[in-house]
Amino acid sequence: MRLRKQAPFALFLWAVALAGCRPHDFPQYPANYREYAYVTNGGSGTVSIYDVVNVRLDRELAVGADPISVVASPNRSEVYVLNAGVEGGQGSVSILNAENNSVAATIPVHRRPAALALDPDGAFAYVANSASNSVSVLDLKARREVAVIGTGEEPAALRVAPDGMTLAVANRRGNSVSLVDTVSRRVRAVFEGCPGASDVVILPDSSKAFAACSAGHQVMAIALAHSKFQPDQPDRVESLLDVGRAPVQLALKPDGGEIFVSNSLSDSISEVITGTDDVLGAYLMGADPVRGLVSADNSLLYVGNLRSQEVTIYAIDDGKREGSVHVGDGPVALAFSTSGHLLFVVDARSGDVAVVRTSSRALFAFTMLPAGRNPNAIAVKAFKLP
Repeated sequence: MRLRKQAPFALFLWAVALAGCRPHDFPQYPANYREYAYVTNGGSGTVSIYDVVNVRLDRELAVGADPISVVASPNRSEVYVLNAGVEGGQGSVSILNAENNSVAATIPVHRRPAALALDPDGAFAYVANSASNSVSVLDLKARREVAVIGTGEEPAALRVAPDGMTLAVANRRGNSVSLVDTVSRRVRAVFEGCPGASDVVILPDSSKAFAACSAGHQVMAIALAHSKFQPDQPDRVESLLDVGRAPVQLALKPDGGEIFVSNSLSDSISEVITGTDDVLGAYLMGADPVRGLVSADNSLLYVGNLRSQEVTIYAIDDGKREGSVHVGDGPVALAFSTSGHLLFVVDARSGDVAVVRTSSRALFAFTMLPAGRNPNAIAVKAFKLP
């Protein structure tokens, strides 16, 4: 059952909460400011677009079949939607013009794409084609594929280093991590021993990559070559860190000091110190944690628990769970508004988006916005009109 069809009393409470939000509780924007949240709906072949300034649904836009990921450009008024396509078929990337929220172009990729990442300049996109064992390199200005790089079996996640020199690819079925030199577009190292590799992050200084080994209970830490810390050293596995069961996602603090691991089968998170590769411990969160997101001030971790209707909150400095907020059924993806005063929670099972006021001490979802079928990912884009 969708939460927006719940009892009238629950809807009344949401309406009262929304009415209680005074104008000064929200940022004041100039007339030409625009901000939108984009949510991919895998079962509808659409993207739900939300007006963040006015906290409302703007429109639902048709894209390709089975959209599963969305990323906003860092420097253009564009948003990129990855469409997995029909089973066994070719996927695509839809380029959205954020100024008028329309599809500006579509770039075909290969079979069953699973993840999309941009380089720091926003000039190129990299797409992990899970059924083709490859990565597509897309020139976003030219709107075309310019290279294909072979990887391990079933690439599931990828990340570009902040210095733009390294692309790290997690190969789920290959149980490995591939490191690609982005200049030559060649694989320079492959590290095995990461069963079910499902996610990867790279530190802000581009010195290390960390990969989640979801079919086991470890995180792989890799020291990267070509960084200022080891310019003449090869890439190497630094350590394998024991965490909880089925670590599926890594949430990196903005300052890069810690990583929080969502341990799906342990109902917990593990806290990793990135400088020393130490695991501080595991902390119970909720039923099936699958997504973590750290606040911009590095103080709070928000965790979406898939088999629940809760986002739990972990106070990083205090080292303890601080509370939870009730959202829709199956929270699977999280994103902050640009100012950080709102948290958008994508609820996969109830098919809606909960909007949480982070500026309030008593956290609650003050409104629920409708989404399409099987919503699964979110990105936020802010810009000013000319």
